[in-house]
Amino acid sequence: MAKKETSEKIICTNKTARLNYFIEDTYEAGIVLVGTEVKALRDGKGNLKDSYVAVKNEEIFLYGMHIGLYSHGNRLNHEPERVRKLLMHKREIKRLYGKSREKGFTLIPLKVYFKDGRIKVEIGVGRGKKLYDKREDLKLKEDRRAMERGLRSRSREG
Repeated sequence: MAKKETSEKIICTNKTARLNYFIEDTYEAGIVLVGTEVKALRDGKGNLKDSYVAVKNEEIFLYGMHIGLYSHGNRLNHEPERVRKLLMHKREIKRLYGKSREKGFTLIPLKVYFKDGRIKVEIGVGRGKKLYDKREDLKLKEDRRAMERGLRSRSREG
């Protein structure tokens, strides 16, 4: 049987997550939202900056995610930075809880996206980077760009 292709449309990403953390593992979770939040995310009004994930009472929650107000939502509009519950299997939550209790590990939302009409959150288990690690990553990125520029200019000349 042929595999069914899944369509993914990225709503927002946490750009600073990969800069500040070494991402060890990633997990996919559903998210509990109200109607105007879904409509606002369809308009692209999501922001993951300064957000984090925490496990409490064998449930997993997303803190600090900002979803802008829906333009056509009246008095029934949502709270932009409310705590949102994430949906995962209990064994996955227990695994995440165990990893988050280890020294130096934290749970970070990496991106929010539509997958087959449902909104999903990608959670990363990350270990914080030191300043010299960040400098090293920036240097590697700069070197890679310089090599690409050199290859591009060489192909134009030939």
